[in-house]
Amino acid sequence: MSRLMVKELEESILKRKLLRWKLITIYLSMTLVLTVLASTAVGPIYIPPEKTIRVFYEALVGAPHLDKRYAEIILQIRLPRVLMGILVGAILSVAGAVMQGLFRNPLADPYVLGVSSGASFGAALSMTFLPMMLGVYTTPLAAFLGGATAIFLVYNIVRLGGGFRTETMLLAGISVAYLFSAMLSVVIWLATRDSHLILLWVMGGLSAADWVKVEVTAPIMAVGIALAYMHSRDLNALLLGEENAQSLGVNVGRVEKTLPLIISLVTSGAVAFSGAIGFVGLMMPHLMRGIVGPDHRILIPISALAGGIFLAWADCLARCLSEIPVGVITALSGVPFFIYLLRRSRRI
Repeated sequence: MSRLMVKELEESILKRKLLRWKLITIYLSMTLVLTVLASTAVGPIYIPPEKTIRVFYEALVGAPHLDKRYAEIILQIRLPRVLMGILVGAILSVAGAVMQGLFRNPLADPYVLGVSSGASFGAALSMTFLPMMLGVYTTPLAAFLGGATAIFLVYNIVRLGGGFRTETMLLAGISVAYLFSAMLSVVIWLATRDSHLILLWVMGGLSAADWVKVEVTAPIMAVGIALAYMHSRDLNALLLGEENAQSLGVNVGRVEKTLPLIISLVTSGAVAFSGAIGFVGLMMPHLMRGIVGPDHRILIPISALAGGIFLAWADCLARCLSEIPVGVITALSGVPFFIYLLRRSRRI
């Protein structure tokens, strides 16, 4: 086969791949829009789709609402909650995609460096011992500081070990997670009056979402996705191994130091308002990788869309099931996911 034929074949394969990526992106984007419309209609009080669309139209054009009761439910209660689920789901999914690529492990998730345990401990402390100086935002701030403290400890443990390596960082993250989990258990044991509130936060939920929290979380999502996408080529190179990545001009040491820190801080900002919602950052990137492949240039945005859609519908189901924490829904969905992984590994 001549070089010209090989080049034409490669260009044809690339065009088909790009077309497939565009179609999947368009499909998920349309699904996301439909998710917003449909999930705001579903709940203890069912709102017909035509009324939901009319409320959105009246809000967009600035017209007075004909049905103020439905408008209040949709615009002030359900819509902020749906958008919060989309934002948090997107952040966790992108963080999971980055961590899986960085550690070259499909079972890595956004909480691999102890962010979840640290944030849970910080939230528990604020509910039990700290004065509510910032009102309802005291607990989110304490959760963010707890997650940031966990990352700080991980990096210092790795530095004591003599150098940054992904294996050392992973072990340090597991150790710090166990440390904060133990301290969280002590707080729950001592806080008999507030233990129920602590457990609700640990399980994760979006029932307290409002427009202010959406406005705070939206820039976090934008920054997280932008920074992750900026490193997409580095992550692609790391899939070939550290030596090959270095030969391609990637500063492996810098990427392995800075990228986990950035992603963990972004994750801390997300879970500060939603609690420790599990499995989203593990499942969505893994499933999307099977659809679009391991190229992070498409995997990162597709994971963001899929994660937002998944968490919005999971919260919709939680809302209909007597307001159980959405983290329970995502955890239950993790069981069939792991069965799927087990069956797939046996076939390979």
